[in-house]
Amino acid sequence: MDTTPFVIERSYNASAAKVWNAITNKNEMKQWYFDLPEFKAEVGCTFSFLGGKDPENPYTHLCEVTEVIAGKKITYSWRYKGYEGISYVSFELFELGDQTKLVLTHAGLETFPASNPDLARLNFAMGWTSLIGDSLTGYLEKQ
Repeated sequence: MDTTPFVIERSYNASAAKVWNAITNKNEMKQWYFDLPEFKAEVGCTFSFLGGKDPENPYTHLCEVTEVIAGKKITYSWRYKGYEGISYVSFELFELGDQTKLVLTHAGLETFPASNPDLARLNFAMGWTSLIGDSLTGYLEKQ
């Protein structure tokens, strides 16, 4: 069983403050990520959303913010209603002159049922690569 967290890094031609707002402001998040009406970048905030490959049978994602270092890092739990397992998603920001590097770490993927191919590591890798590499990049570039 692979217990290595999934990690993806991307650098953006944007300030850390701009990237932080994009990953923590619910009005900005819905432009590139998910529409999370209950989301607040505060420890203890719980939020949920629907998503998955099949829009007719989406998964209910259940999350709780577990760590916030304003402007630098946010972590939240990530699990699915009706399924075993819990994972944690962290977004960390690093200023690189005129750019900001984002490091996304998704740990605990091995806790999800191996019998469900939708919850396989490869699907998370493809999803995060699309969100962080394409959607967030496109959102930041048009700002």
